[in-house]
Amino acid sequence: MNPQALPAAPRHLRIVILGLSITSSWGNGHATTYRSLMRALCRRGHEVLFLECDKPWYRKHRDLRDASFGNVRLYENVGQLRRRWLGELRDADLVILGSYVPNGIAVAELVCKVARGIVAFYDIDTPVTLAALAAGQCDYLNTALVPAFDLYLSFTGGPALRLLERRYGARAARALYCSVDSDEHRPVAAEARWALGYLGTYSADRQPILDRLLCEPARSWPAGRFAVAGPLYPAELAWPQNVERIEHVGPDRHGWFYGCQRFTLNVTRADMIRMGYSPSVRLFEAAASGVPIISDWWPGLTTIFTPGREILIARDGDDVLRYLREMSETERMELAERARRHVLANHTAAHRAALLERYIEEIAAPARRRNHSDTGAFPSREPAELAAASK
Repeated sequence: MNPQALPAAPRHLRIVILGLSITSSWGNGHATTYRSLMRALCRRGHEVLFLECDKPWYRKHRDLRDASFGNVRLYENVGQLRRRWLGELRDADLVILGSYVPNGIAVAELVCKVARGIVAFYDIDTPVTLAALAAGQCDYLNTALVPAFDLYLSFTGGPALRLLERRYGARAARALYCSVDSDEHRPVAAEARWALGYLGTYSADRQPILDRLLCEPARSWPAGRFAVAGPLYPAELAWPQNVERIEHVGPDRHGWFYGCQRFTLNVTRADMIRMGYSPSVRLFEAAASGVPIISDWWPGLTTIFTPGREILIARDGDDVLRYLREMSETERMELAERARRHVLANHTAAHRAALLERYIEEIAAPARRRNHSDTGAFPSREPAELAAASK
């Protein structure tokens, strides 16, 4: 389905989102997801307020340049959240609390206590959350809170949804995968600097796969050129001489980075592989940018892409080298174009926004909705507030 052909929003919603960070994408994959979803919701006529806990790490690396969608506000702690934003939390039609929000349990208790509308938890880290809940070590959610949400939105589909409902008592667990902003990610005419590139923050459990599927092929093919972009990689890591390291590529440069690769590599975290059905936002970004994807294998991948037709699967470095050196240019471009068409027809932020509306309509309960006679608007955005908070 083309995003322009999506059905109109069933009704106007006032939405509050409390997420890890929307202002900084540095070492934080949540930001791009929130930005694209928030922009899509606003385009569909909804009023969206994003509340972010002001943390030094994100303050130092803020890269939200396009604040033309919705309203973004910062708060210092749960006490300030209660004092300044109680009315908005109470009167919203929908409050969404994301995973990894600082003091998330206290925030969840506040939201579930005061909100009159629908309350949802958006788990952008479902396999990690489930492992932490099982161990009793989750800092942002506990088992008692899971049934308190009207809707549990999950980055992971498949069996995880049944587990959330049957073991943890989630009222309605629904997949809301990551997506791509089709305006931000499109083919970019650029010189093919690298045969293969990878974009992602360092993760210890991903590194062995990155070594096997990128570093080993680089060592075996000294004439090839490779790139790894992303922050937090330990200084002691040894990279082959033909692997270029880039510390950070901002969201506004993702299209350029993809455009400079003949192929791009997708590597999945161990928890996501075990749980399955956890597509990375990089998959959708790369496909929309028109670059062929080589990926590791995980359960549920075939529900997202068709292997061999829209994506290439590599189990070792030999598979990677075969794709890089033997696939014809025609085959390469045809595979990339099929993946791009598929993503634009099924996995844009506009599709996710429409799906979220459908979930809300399915579970809406009159007793939980706010008093619609209250017509007060959310405060308008003040760009100076973000700048002042950065000082």
